[in-house]
Amino acid sequence: MGKVSGVVLLVGLCVGAILAMVLIPLPRPGPAAVAVAASGDTAMTVEAEPEPVESPAPSSSAVPGPPPKAVDTEALPGLVPGGQVSVVVYDRTAKKTTVSVKADRPYTSASLVKLLIALEALQAGAPASTVQRMLSVSDDDIASRLWTAHGGPAIVTRWATKIGLGATRPPEDPGRWGDTRTTAADVAKIYRYLLDQAAAGTRTTIMRALSGATESGSDGVRQYFGIPDAVGSLRWSVKQGWACCRGSRILHSSGTVGDDDRHIVVVLTSQPVSTTYTGAGRRVTEVAKALRPAIDDL
Repeated sequence: MGKVSGVVLLVGLCVGAILAMVLIPLPRPGPAAVAVAASGDTAMTVEAEPEPVESPAPSSSAVPGPPPKAVDTEALPGLVPGGQVSVVVYDRTAKKTTVSVKADRPYTSASLVKLLIALEALQAGAPASTVQRMLSVSDDDIASRLWTAHGGPAIVTRWATKIGLGATRPPEDPGRWGDTRTTAADVAKIYRYLLDQAAAGTRTTIMRALSGATESGSDGVRQYFGIPDAVGSLRWSVKQGWACCRGSRILHSSGTVGDDDRHIVVVLTSQPVSTTYTGAGRRVTEVAKALRPAIDDL
């Protein structure tokens, strides 16, 4: 009986091994699959070789876009051949100067001094309509009357002290208000004072005049060069300046651009007398266009 039992046991083990090989399903491929085989009464497991896993493609949102455009300040002087140019852009929302090129270089102010004349005249009770006309059409006759009536050069001295215009000086000839000396940095300060500190009535009167500037000045010179021609559909308010010909042709464009007068923009130029107002104005416009990356709110 012992021999028979041993034979039966051996046959049973062989049959069990065969059944295990037939009945156990083959594993599916994949990194976690294992192959199972019978070796006597012991099962051996062998890990299948894992399939390569591809890294997911980067999301399009993670791919950086082109860097934002910046103002090429080194190119600005080349836009005014034979002359000089100074620029300031101040962002009132960010409360910082975003562009500054030769901001402290002095220039003859031409009609930009009318901003100070307007501040003085309104403070003294001059009619708002008179001040608005002086500014919107750049009327020299009104400017001369208000200049004489309210102290002449003392207007510049008083407001330079009040606003903190460190480089603004009255004219050497008391009767020539347009010969007041100023800088782009100081002109930007005038706008900052006007928008942030001046009395509400004064601010409204002056900014309404600047936003309603006519295409031609009272002397017939087209005054939409610079900011108006450069900024397209953006809102603007401007005070322009032009003068000739005591050694150079002066063309300035100053004002605000954008909703809520966000950007203060000042472009001052001194150009050769050989240029025309039209040609010099186109150059000022090209400078203002080059500033668009600093004033376009994206």
